[in-house]
Amino acid sequence: MALSQYHRLVTIDRAIEVLAVKQSILVFTGAGISTESGIPDFRGPDGVWSRVDPADFTIERYLSSSETRRRSWEMRTDSGVLDAMPNQGHAAITALWNTGRMIGCVTQNIDGLHAAAGLPREAIVELHGNVRTTSCVDCNNAMPTEDALTRIDNGDSDPHCLECGGILKVDVVFFGESMPEAEMTRALALATASDAVVPVGSTLSVYPAAYVPLTAAESGAPLIIINQGVTDLDRLASVTIDAPAGSTLSAIARALE
Repeated sequence: MALSQYHRLVTIDRAIEVLAVKQSILVFTGAGISTESGIPDFRGPDGVWSRVDPADFTIERYLSSSETRRRSWEMRTDSGVLDAMPNQGHAAITALWNTGRMIGCVTQNIDGLHAAAGLPREAIVELHGNVRTTSCVDCNNAMPTEDALTRIDNGDSDPHCLECGGILKVDVVFFGESMPEAEMTRALALATASDAVVPVGSTLSVYPAAYVPLTAAESGAPLIIINQGVTDLDRLASVTIDAPAGSTLSAIARALE
C-alpha cells in the first residue's frame, strides 16, 4: 500500500472515531464537492475565476449594463450547472442525515445538488442562493431559471420580467450584494448548536461564509476538514483529509450508519 493511501485511510479512521460519538454534526460544503459532478470550482487552476474577471460580474454592473447581463446569462447557459447530477458525495451527506446524526448542511454552492440528492429542504441552508430559480429585481416575480434560458435560446439575450418589465436575475448572491440575513443567521445558529462540523470542498477563505465553521470551532466543536489542498482553518482542525470528497464522505457515512 502506498504511503499516501495509508495516510488517507488512517485519517479517515480518525475522523470516524471523532464523529462516532457525535449527534449534532453540521456539514459545510463548498465548490469542491460538486467538481465530481462536472461543475468547475472557482479558485482552482482551472476554476471559473481563471477564465473571467469576477469584477465584471458585480451587482452594480449587472443592473446597469445590458452587455454584462447578456454575458452573465451566457455563462449560465454554458456552465452546465442546471444539467449536473448529484455525485456520491452528495448522496453520502444524505445518508449521514438519515442516520439522525446531522443537524443540517450549510452550503456555499448554488447548484441545488444537495436537494437533488434527497436531502430535505429543511436541512439545507444555501448561503449564496440557488441558480435554479430566477426573480425580477423589481416585483420579485419568480420563475424556474430554465424558463429564462428558453427565452434566451429563442433570441432574447437580455430577458426582462413579463409582469412588470423589470430586470431578471438568478437567485444567487452577486459580488457587491449582501448575504441573505435569514440564511446567515440560521447557519450561525446551527454552527453554535453543533457538536462537530465537517467542512467539505472549501478553502474556508471566503467570508462571511467561513464564519460558520469558525464559529463552530470557537464553540468547541471539532473540525473534520475534507478538501484537496490546504484551507485557511487547517490550524484549528482535529482531522484534515486531503482527498476527493465523494469517496471520503461515502466511507465516513457507511461507518456511521
